[in-house]
Amino acid sequence: MPDRSVIIIGGGHNGLVCACYLAKAGHKVQVLERRDVVGGCAVTEEFHPGFRNSVASYTVSLLNPTVTRDLKLHDHGLKILTRPMANFLPLPDGNCLKWGGDLKQRAAEVSRFSRKDTERLPEYEAKLDVAADVLRSFVLKAPVDRKGVGGLLKMLQLAIQVGNLDRATQTELFLMMTRSAGDLLDGFFETNVLKALFAFDSVVGNFASPYMPGTAYVLLHHVFGEVNGQKGQWGHAVGGMGSITQAMAREAEARGVELTTGAEVSRVHIDEKGVREIELSDGRTLKADIVVANVNPKLLFTQMVEADALEASFRERMENYRCASGTFRMNVALSELPVFTCSPGEGLHHSAGIIINPSLRYMEEAYFDARTRGYSRKPIVEMLIPSTVDDSLAPKGAHVASLFCQHFNPELPDGRSWDDVREEAADTVIDTVNEYAPNFKQSVIGRQILSPLDLERVFGLTGGDIFHGAMTLDQLYAARPTPGCGSYRTPVKGLYLCGSGTHPGGGVTGAPGHNAAREIIKDLG
Repeated sequence: MPDRSVIIIGGGHNGLVCACYLAKAGHKVQVLERRDVVGGCAVTEEFHPGFRNSVASYTVSLLNPTVTRDLKLHDHGLKILTRPMANFLPLPDGNCLKWGGDLKQRAAEVSRFSRKDTERLPEYEAKLDVAADVLRSFVLKAPVDRKGVGGLLKMLQLAIQVGNLDRATQTELFLMMTRSAGDLLDGFFETNVLKALFAFDSVVGNFASPYMPGTAYVLLHHVFGEVNGQKGQWGHAVGGMGSITQAMAREAEARGVELTTGAEVSRVHIDEKGVREIELSDGRTLKADIVVANVNPKLLFTQMVEADALEASFRERMENYRCASGTFRMNVALSELPVFTCSPGEGLHHSAGIIINPSLRYMEEAYFDARTRGYSRKPIVEMLIPSTVDDSLAPKGAHVASLFCQHFNPELPDGRSWDDVREEAADTVIDTVNEYAPNFKQSVIGRQILSPLDLERVFGLTGGDIFHGAMTLDQLYAARPTPGCGSYRTPVKGLYLCGSGTHPGGGVTGAPGHNAAREIIKDLG
């Protein structure tokens, strides 16, 4: 017989991962998803007749290999292809940077811009690898967030792990995790485009200037992943990101998990003993021994839980939990591939991460433009064209592209709504790409637009935040989402967190779901 009944709010990838582990431990698990399909932000849908794409999350790297193995995702049909070329950066002067291959190939590409940077590149990549390995070792460990012997042992383990590094490496690690990405990169390189390439990761889902302290950590967060056993690589899930979550759903059902779609949770009712029941938007109520929330913690504690059920100081902290990633997301159907002025022929660059972001100054201007006028007139854009490696997504001869764009302020000035400016902002994105590929605008035959407000409405991303909360230094590790909740437990008995608003943060990793399940199983004894 099952040991405990568990309800998980939110059928995104972390909710599915958590469900699988809890079900394997013998618990009766039901996942409630407000949309008509599980997967959260990692879904594949048709957005224009004959054209399918990953709607929100759009690329693979951070998916944890332990989760992939434990949930048998490859047995359920998941196939991930490594990008043939990692990145392609077209430049305003007609030049470009093509990034990929081994260190020798990358150094040869850098040498076209700077001999000095060619010499510094191996040192930078080596230090990045050390830092990424340290972060990678913490991903599947719950933060030190408990009193008593258990908390002391965890703290000691962490201290020993970092202490085994030599003093110089410890110093470098501290600086890399606390400085701004701009300062970090200015200290290594002189080439604008090389700095822009690396700094792009520091503003992915991060509404910040690259010169803000802590952006170097966000850069590091995006390099500790791997694809097919290759560290630091990025890839494409055949069939789109939905193939990941559909594989997870098949494993969940095989373990006896009940997946319920079209079930929006409106309230989590609490009494003096802890969680009492949850209420759906249609008025139904459901009881469970344990409730696990795979939603933004701010959404949970400010909208789903009654104010008087929480201590005033805790509720105030959650009201001030910062959620704003400055992201604008588009999917476009294309009649043909974009023809880049700097590289006019068809080639591997079309299957790379195509980044329009020529310099740190460009990034600074994009950020401050969004702060003052609402969104950047020259946005930072990453474009992927997954149909170049996956012909299941578009009709023969046509293509689909994902456009991931920064910076777009979730709160527009002068009381304007994103409903009023979303088309105008989308036109700005298209025009920006068109400056580098003059046939792009005319090739767009359909588009799907997701402004920060759309991301909140469709996927429940508070403030349009793709990470369920800004990944600033005061909202990381044991302080994510706030001190006292860093180990997936909340002040409410029987109520847990398992989403990206917990350690290790955002991205399609599965790690928060994995870690939360382990802590819940531990508590249930």
